[in-house]
Amino acid sequence: MKNLTSFNELPQITFEGPKSKNPLAFKHYNADEVVEGKTMKEHLRFSVVYWHTFRNPLADPFGAGTALRPWDDGSDSLANAKNRVQEAFTFMQKLGVPFYAFHDRDVAPEGKTLAESNANLDAVADELEAHQKETGIKLLWGTACLFTHPRYAMGAGTAPNADIFAYGAAQVKKALEVTHRLNGEGYVFWGGREGYATLLNTDMKRELDHLAKLLHLAVEHKKKIGFKGPFYIEPKPMEPTTHQYDSDVAACLNFLREYDLLDYFKLNIETNHATLAGHTMQHELEAAIGADALGSIDANMGDTLVGWDTDQFPTDIYLTTQIMLRVLKMGGFTTGGLNFDAKVRRESFEPIDLVYAHIAGMDAFARGLKIASEIRADGRLEQFVKDRYATWDSGFGAKIEKGEVSLEDIEAYVMEKGELTPNTSGRQELLEDIVNQFI
Repeated sequence: MKNLTSFNELPQITFEGPKSKNPLAFKHYNADEVVEGKTMKEHLRFSVVYWHTFRNPLADPFGAGTALRPWDDGSDSLANAKNRVQEAFTFMQKLGVPFYAFHDRDVAPEGKTLAESNANLDAVADELEAHQKETGIKLLWGTACLFTHPRYAMGAGTAPNADIFAYGAAQVKKALEVTHRLNGEGYVFWGGREGYATLLNTDMKRELDHLAKLLHLAVEHKKKIGFKGPFYIEPKPMEPTTHQYDSDVAACLNFLREYDLLDYFKLNIETNHATLAGHTMQHELEAAIGADALGSIDANMGDTLVGWDTDQFPTDIYLTTQIMLRVLKMGGFTTGGLNFDAKVRRESFEPIDLVYAHIAGMDAFARGLKIASEIRADGRLEQFVKDRYATWDSGFGAKIEKGEVSLEDIEAYVMEKGELTPNTSGRQELLEDIVNQFI
């Protein structure tokens, strides 16, 4: 297809089925197809991110940006920001995506003062609000960018300087208010620089106390303005810092429990961050679901050979199947969704590549949803796990779970049973083959 000057030149992207060779059509994502009682659109709740899709120049540490974006004049002006909104909503309409997400500084330029930055954000919010009403596209969540400006070189909520903490808190206040104004379904806290490079200059306990203080202040303001959506924490282990305090799901849950915040927060989990933390995405989702704390998912993937946040579009069917198995297991999304926190490769610099990438990701998750549903209907995996833990469902195992026995009781039980050996194989290879049968 010839280079686009505007997404208005695109046809509407529609479902044509698995045999279609049309690159501008869905092969598996059929928005109205019903799976387990809900449409694909309702299950997947796709969201386009403003930052990677409309603001990323595709630069890397070794080269300048390559992205061709004809509708963008390259300036950080308010007028350019307003013009960008039209193109963004046209793009989302063509794909049939119901949601988007943004950082405050993605949609509106930073001013010379906080007052000027706030005015810029209000002006662009006018445009966003008008386009939301016109198109029906909703804001999945908003957030404040507390990591790119030099003032946040040593963090925001964890900054050693109280004035910088205060600036970051004020920025959160405004971003939360704009998210509320735009009927955002949630609000995310991602601590891009909330961590340390070395403990030689760091008071870790004090920094964690300050971060918790910022979150409690946000909870108070949420109640004051009547914002009903959930707050999310997004885990990431490191990069750009040596260690970030929100390093993985377990660390976030521990932090939230320690500071009495768990009632107000769920987690927004990103696949590439799970990889960098040394976990699988399945592990992170299971950890969150076990605590009733999975709120939303940043849908991307990383390269396991590259120790960097590559933010690639999710095209691995095994990955999307495993994710959707967990989402269906928890009963589906309520306020969250699948947010494409992903960027096209530096070599994929034409506007049409943004379309191809989102089609690929949406089709991959649609396939994952259908496969996950088929695996659940088949029942063999679920039954195997149930049978494996059967000794806990009755008899002495059930008494242990209910707290009805002491260590003395357990000792007497084992003395009577005698020596034990494993009596049920884990059958990992069989179970992996069962999954392969559906994929």
